[in-house]
Amino acid sequence: MNTRPHGAPQLRNPTFADLRHSLLAGVRDFLAAPVPDLFFASFFVIAGLVMAAITYVTGTTFWLILAVMGFPLLGALAALGFYEVSRRRAAQEPLGLSQVASVVWFHRGEQLPWLAAIIIVAFLFWFFLGHMIFALFLGLSPMTNVSTSLDIFLTREGLMMLGFGTLVGAGFALFVFSISVMGMPMLLDRDVDFISALLRSIAAVRAAPFAYLCWGAVVAVLTLLAMVPMFLGLFVVMPVLGHATWHLYRNLSETG
Repeated sequence: MNTRPHGAPQLRNPTFADLRHSLLAGVRDFLAAPVPDLFFASFFVIAGLVMAAITYVTGTTFWLILAVMGFPLLGALAALGFYEVSRRRAAQEPLGLSQVASVVWFHRGEQLPWLAAIIIVAFLFWFFLGHMIFALFLGLSPMTNVSTSLDIFLTREGLMMLGFGTLVGAGFALFVFSISVMGMPMLLDRDVDFISALLRSIAAVRAAPFAYLCWGAVVAVLTLLAMVPMFLGLFVVMPVLGHATWHLYRNLSETG
């Protein structure tokens, strides 16, 4: 663990060929190591099911909309195990679950938990603001369950709430994406503090916003689609995207 290169690398701007290559490499890595991938993906499938169950039992399933919109913010937290699988596969090291999990466990005392904490705080803050947005636009409207209150979203207040909430949610998603897309794999690959990693990641996104936003859109759409069948699609989508992000980072940092 101490042989990692020191400091944040220089990152070249991505091309669409890089994005395509990274996705294909992500699929290959998933097929090569399904056991550790399914293990780490299971945490997010379980989290999604628990989240849905809580809102259903408490009769507040309309809050599930906030959770679903914010769920991709937490996607980066599951990625460390996927990054390690890709790294070990490239280095021709064993891909057993115990070897991968030991590296993830090692990083609990490193810099990565600090970046993860920022992501969690952003998710919780989004949930808090989402409640405020609901109250601001629909606080006086009768609504107990989203399955029986869909018409409320088609009212003037409902449409305004959806529009404003989408903009706010997009801002949170952009922030988390900017600090994590290169910052998370960098913390596994390099001996670097989390501040330097997130700043270098933000700088990379600012230098090539269109390419990174296209990548972010692919990640968001695939993640949301994977959540539709009771979150079960995350078993495949999360590992593929995690591996793909690692390959994108490595491709862009090769010249650094």
